[in-house]
Amino acid sequence: MPTLLSLLADRPLPEPGDPSQAELHLSQCTEPELAEIAADPTGLCLLKSVFGNSPFLARCLLRDPAFARQLAFSDPESLFSTLIQELHPKALIDLEESVLMQRLRIARRRAALSIAACDIGGLWHLEKLTGALSQFADAAVRAAVSHLLYRSAAGGELDLPDREDLERDSGFFVLALGKLGAYELNYSSDIDLILLYDQAKVRYVGRRSAQECFVKLARNLVRILQDATPDGYVCRVDLRLRPDPASTPLVMSALAAETYYEGMGQNWERAAMIKARVSAGDEQAGKLFLLQLRPFVWRKHLDFYAIQDIHSIKRQIHAVKGFRNVAVAGHNIKVGRGGIREIEFFAQTQQLIWGGRNPDLRTQATLDTLEGLVAFGRTKRDVADDLGAAYRYLRHVEHRLQMMEDQQTQTLPQIGPTLDVLAKFCGHKDTNDFELTLLEHMAKVEDHYAELFEEAPDLGGPSNLVFTGTEDDPGTVQSLQQMGFPDGSLVSGFVRDWHRGRYRATRSARARELLTELMPRLLQALAGTADADLAIRRFDNFLQALPAGVQIFSLLYSNPGLLDLVAEIMGSAPLLADRLSRRPALLESVLTAGFFEPVPQRQALNEDIERQLEQALNFEDALDIVRRWTKDRQFQIGVRLLRGTADGEEAGSALSDIADIALSQLFPRAIVEFERQHGKLPGRGLALVALGKLGSREMTVTSDLDLIFIYDIPAGVADWDTALSDGSKPLAPITYYARIAQRFINAISAMTGEGGLFEVDMRLRPSGASGPIASGLQPFEKYQTEEAWTWEHMALTRARVICGDPGLTADCETVFRRILTRPRDPQKLAADILDMRLRMAQQYRGDNIWDLKFLRGGQVDLDFIAQYLQLRHAHEHPEILARDGGQVLERARDLKLLDDKTADQLMAIGKLWRQLQQTIRLVVGAKVEEAKLREPTRRQLAQSGGADDFKALKKLIKKRAAAVHAAYHAIIGPEPTTSKGETP
Repeated sequence: MPTLLSLLADRPLPEPGDPSQAELHLSQCTEPELAEIAADPTGLCLLKSVFGNSPFLARCLLRDPAFARQLAFSDPESLFSTLIQELHPKALIDLEESVLMQRLRIARRRAALSIAACDIGGLWHLEKLTGALSQFADAAVRAAVSHLLYRSAAGGELDLPDREDLERDSGFFVLALGKLGAYELNYSSDIDLILLYDQAKVRYVGRRSAQECFVKLARNLVRILQDATPDGYVCRVDLRLRPDPASTPLVMSALAAETYYEGMGQNWERAAMIKARVSAGDEQAGKLFLLQLRPFVWRKHLDFYAIQDIHSIKRQIHAVKGFRNVAVAGHNIKVGRGGIREIEFFAQTQQLIWGGRNPDLRTQATLDTLEGLVAFGRTKRDVADDLGAAYRYLRHVEHRLQMMEDQQTQTLPQIGPTLDVLAKFCGHKDTNDFELTLLEHMAKVEDHYAELFEEAPDLGGPSNLVFTGTEDDPGTVQSLQQMGFPDGSLVSGFVRDWHRGRYRATRSARARELLTELMPRLLQALAGTADADLAIRRFDNFLQALPAGVQIFSLLYSNPGLLDLVAEIMGSAPLLADRLSRRPALLESVLTAGFFEPVPQRQALNEDIERQLEQALNFEDALDIVRRWTKDRQFQIGVRLLRGTADGEEAGSALSDIADIALSQLFPRAIVEFERQHGKLPGRGLALVALGKLGSREMTVTSDLDLIFIYDIPAGVADWDTALSDGSKPLAPITYYARIAQRFINAISAMTGEGGLFEVDMRLRPSGASGPIASGLQPFEKYQTEEAWTWEHMALTRARVICGDPGLTADCETVFRRILTRPRDPQKLAADILDMRLRMAQQYRGDNIWDLKFLRGGQVDLDFIAQYLQLRHAHEHPEILARDGGQVLERARDLKLLDDKTADQLMAIGKLWRQLQQTIRLVVGAKVEEAKLREPTRRQLAQSGGADDFKALKKLIKKRAAAVHAAYHAIIGPEPTTSKGETP
């Protein structure tokens, strides 16, 4: 029988790349077994080749000299067969786990030596080498699975039908995928496994559940095979090719997996399942599962979108025919240009398209598939020969690279001694010869790969974008970063989740097909925003919130400009992004005529909403229609602010018009709805009054509504307080109007299918939160005249009747004017206002320049100046009264109550504050944390404030705030030392 050394006698062996290291290890061969090998001329050459090229194999030889001698003087094939037989489950099944782990690791070391020796000596061709590596991995997995099934049965969890063969009919099976599935395992490869169980066959008799039992088994399986001990490891295990690995257990039922593949399986998973086979466990159950999965993998007919998705898989690596700018040093021979994966994808993508029609193409091994494509007429003979030769050579280099240090790597060393050693180990005379050979093969692969599917349509973006599998593709991550995403891996992870159908919006095949079409264009748009990483995160939130995806994806696909807008919003406007996530239908409003133009005048807006309300069948319909209309218009204004086509003044006025119209449409409808049950009362009814930002028409995109309700008490009605309405459920006036007011508040604040309309604040009503929700006009005036605090009169300067009976509206305005024009003690007025501002400063920090409301010299100080001037001078100069603080300052200037310079300066600063507040609420949110502001947001804020940069903006704010603060004290008076206690 031939021995290893006799077989190698006439074969050239790789020269030692590191002769000094070879001599060092030879000097360590003091054991008689190694000395005997070294005494043989062929044995000495083999030892030098191993010692001078592979530190890992050198360690294996020195650690196990007895086996080294056995290998040298035995037939390698017979010896390897014996190694595999010693791993038969029956020989290991009842061992202690620690002993089993040791046996498997020793076997792995010996298998590694045996296979490496046959590879180095050129005794075994590629298929035999990878087959042997795969055969050992199968044997190790079977041994570990049988041992764990035995332990589960002994522990009273499983009732196994066959005591002689524990795997048979157990219901649990292991699928091998990837290189192990195709018997193409490389020297230091991990093994891709999917663990499943057949619920109908498993006999679980424990106290938990079959799934919990098998998940525990899976963890132990990984530990037995993968954990590093003093004896090394057996196999690195990867379980991430199972359905949706981020959200599914390590072991699934076969039914759950089949359901996933049928409903949400992707084309890259079809490609992965081409190589699937049963590696261990219940072979019958596993084969039945694969048989049931066959229609998923091998489709007889492919629609357009499936082919498009296959094209996107093909573009995993961007190949350009004739491109030669590839450096060997540091190149990844698996996923790099001209690498192994290009050859595999050349075969697999065509298998996916044609394998459904031709069963002969349903092969697992790459070289077999290339031959099948030639036979089927899909690939030319010379192309298959080139790719086959390149595949064999690249796998040869891959094996030698991994043999050096037993590392799972396909990246060649950088220029230096290690690359020189590898060149020698691969059988080349020097590194230059190695590089020329490698580049020649990679060039042919690139050319043939680039020609594949040349008719594939352009998806509108970089072609080096693929989101298949469970790991980041290095080329894709690099492309994403080149596009503008700081964290390409983050983006890749998001997109893989979308394609997996993890969100409701991407669960249908049609939605995922559309998303595939959109992806390059979408990513380009997101990458081009001010903050690309933030944009992708917000778009992910947007997708999570979508109830379905087909409609929105179709809309984006058909309207590229809409896609750009969505990206801009995601990258620059968190407020709009949040609203879009909660109501995706807002995008439809963008397509309406005039969306990007200024908001129409009030009359046109009113006509628009009335047209839409014609469709309302009842009050509930009206609530939803008004909500949709309002949100559409608010979104329009937000977009105009974002793009700089509207300033803070225009936005405040338009937002206030929209709120006015929405309230005016719902208020009478709410009253009519209320009257159906409770009837009417004599008089002119109820008036809706706005204060705060709505009253002064300075609303922002996040403003709530400060409202009060005033009702008419008609003259000449006896016993008014006890009179009852004329409905089927009569109510007394106070209760009647309080109920209407509460019903209306509920109508605008309650969440319907379209969300809420506005948040409402009623604390400015007489007596605040403890006061009645609606007031009669006469009691309201009496309270304001006799009981109200100064701050309540300040709030009243902004009072504006939104809707109500014209006569009642006029009377309310007269009362407001009468209260505001009363003579006041100037000193007490100033003292009250100064004291109230002091109390506010104690409650809210006044040194945060981004809190433009409470900053000393900010919006509150400006408002207080305008309100002080009105209350101080309205008795003598009623024409000073205005709801807008800017108008008050202008009138005070014209009345010579304020010098021109101060008035003009304060008006300009007020405009700046409003502009910045609108922008801050849009692009940052309610609270600005300067340390967390990203650079694009800082630039946007600076631009909004008319400053050159963010630093200049801060300086500007401080300077303008100081001017307002100085004017505040110059106009009203010096700061008091203590507070009197008036509560605003």
